[in-house]
Amino acid sequence: MNAPVPPAEALRTALATLLDGLPPKQAAQAVDRLIANYRGATPTDAPILRDRADVAAYAAYRMPATFEAVRSALDALAAAVPDWVPAGHVDVGGGTGAATWAVSATWDGTRPVTVLDWAEPALALGREIAAARPALRDARWQRTRIGADLTLDRTDLVTVSYVLNELTAPDRDRLVDAAAAAAQTVVIVEAGTPDGYARVIEARDRLLAAGFHIAAPCPHSAACPIVPGTDWCHFSARVRRSSLHRQVKGGSLAYEDEKFSYVAATRLPVAPAPSRVVRRPQIRKGQVLLDLCEADEQLRRTTVTKRHGDLYKAARDADWGDAWPPCASET
Repeated sequence: MNAPVPPAEALRTALATLLDGLPPKQAAQAVDRLIANYRGATPTDAPILRDRADVAAYAAYRMPATFEAVRSALDALAAAVPDWVPAGHVDVGGGTGAATWAVSATWDGTRPVTVLDWAEPALALGREIAAARPALRDARWQRTRIGADLTLDRTDLVTVSYVLNELTAPDRDRLVDAAAAAAQTVVIVEAGTPDGYARVIEARDRLLAAGFHIAAPCPHSAACPIVPGTDWCHFSARVRRSSLHRQVKGGSLAYEDEKFSYVAATRLPVAPAPSRVVRRPQIRKGQVLLDLCEADEQLRRTTVTKRHGDLYKAARDADWGDAWPPCASET
């Protein structure tokens, strides 16, 4: 019997067919224009993805990165609530469904899945791609205006990835409040920029006010210890680059790192990480420097040396975003 295809590989295979017949130069130009729109500071009241060519180019370029960022956030959530499996999932502003792929990669089995977006071409293409993923074949793809009038059906999990930047501040608040009213657990992912982090912190504050507990990345549900304007909390997920990635970026590396900020919050009992590695570990001769956000609401640098034995080996293997210290079974 053939082994199941890993979700990331299945997604790449499904995406590889999207650009058939679309000249590479046209695809690259579409991606450049769409990136500029998505990175703009002005919210829009119309879908940015206008037609299938737009959607195909942007999905082939962005879906793998969104998938890896959301999956990283979900992995941290799953570690904090290890006995929980969502019985249903709503992806708000999900477009072509990258977050639904990430959820199905995190938890086995099938569940009711609904993807809400206001761009019909994105939903149509998402439905087409999802045919390659058995857990998503029965997903609902529903055109919905993501704004002040949004209401959500009750569900276990709501994801909102790379959406808040497209909304006005009042609409962002309404979306977070609607997610909090509908779900046991809410995961929000934004670009790993100072502005993206600021939007995540605003959402985090609203979720806490609604009675949620922080599952990840924070090891506590108190205020973020970062002084506003001095730094921002973000993480990195490695993404295998396609030929379109290399063409648009003008690079030759086989991978790139997707920077993202996120919050995973839940009404469930939670066991967050003892502390979280919030910068890339610095490996020096005989020592590893770890920048940690700790449970006592402080940011600290910890030095792990060879004298620490197995903990030193674990520190050399630690990655940005990991819980620290690792479980005993991991050391």
